[in-house]
Amino acid sequence: MKLQLQLICSILLFSCQRDSSKIRPTVEDISESVYASGVVKSKNQYEAFSTVNGTIKEVLVREGDSVNRGTRLLKISNKTSALNAKNAQLAAEYAKFLANKERLDELRMAVDVAHSKKQIDSLLWRRQQNLWSQNVGTKVELEQRELTYKSSVNSHHSAIMRYKELQRQLELNVNQSQNTFQINNAIAEEYTLKSEIRGKIYKILKAEGEMATNTSPIAIIGDAKTFVLELQVDETDIVRIKPRQKVFISMDSYRNQNFEAIVSHIAPSMNERSKSFTVEAYFIKPPPILYPFMTVEANIIIHKKTKALTIPRAYLVDDSFVITEGNQKRRIRIGLKDYQKVEILSGLQDNEFIYLEKSEH
Repeated sequence: MKLQLQLICSILLFSCQRDSSKIRPTVEDISESVYASGVVKSKNQYEAFSTVNGTIKEVLVREGDSVNRGTRLLKISNKTSALNAKNAQLAAEYAKFLANKERLDELRMAVDVAHSKKQIDSLLWRRQQNLWSQNVGTKVELEQRELTYKSSVNSHHSAIMRYKELQRQLELNVNQSQNTFQINNAIAEEYTLKSEIRGKIYKILKAEGEMATNTSPIAIIGDAKTFVLELQVDETDIVRIKPRQKVFISMDSYRNQNFEAIVSHIAPSMNERSKSFTVEAYFIKPPPILYPFMTVEANIIIHKKTKALTIPRAYLVDDSFVITEGNQKRRIRIGLKDYQKVEILSGLQDNEFIYLEKSEH
């Protein structure tokens, strides 16, 4: 009797254990997604680099400051550039017409004198011609007057040419010196780093006295209010990603909260080192407080189906089978999969029981 009671209890216990593992498929919504990790970035965020090398003389902003486009961020010391700019300014001033007025006046006077002499010599030549017509004077005197007049004409023409040449030279000097002055001013301006956008200073990476080079960033600047998500998607999944797909976001800074976003941009080139593509997304409703470089985990929804026949993924065997009554292994065809469940397309009805696969010991 005692042995029979133990046998009955064992059968009942086994039956309970068996029953607890059996389930029927359920009809519910299911979605398939691609996993991605990434960070939060401010819109238009960029690293500010100096285009010249030098010692940082003065930092003009602090982290957290709001800036406009063109706001000066810091000054880089360079005495040579400042001296060159000053020399260029002096050269530009010297090259101006006002500084060369005396030279122009002198040649202008030479032109006037030559013109007057030409007129006098012309008059004397005509008089000599009149005398010669009256048989007064000699032919030699007539020829001398003609030569003197022609010489005056040439002298007047040469004086005009010298005057015009000086004008052209002075104009060229002025233009060249002004260009040199502007170039040196532009170079001097490069020693003052300015913001390229209206936004916020998120990080200053250099301090006064440190070296600024064109190979290391000096500051991180971005939009003060608008943030984007920069996600890394593996190359095996990138062909499944499209703009406007919905993204579910989780963040360490907001535990037990999920946020929704939308894919906005897919980078056209792959990062060869990480074998991943950069995908940008924007929050539908962002968290109340965000900072650049907050880490995120994302699930990009690829497909979604309502009223799908599903089973838990734990009941799926070898991706193609389920265990039915009598410990029978049945082939099925599956569709969408998420982290918890899988869609059944064929091979199983909603009124059939399935069981967990027995573990072998």
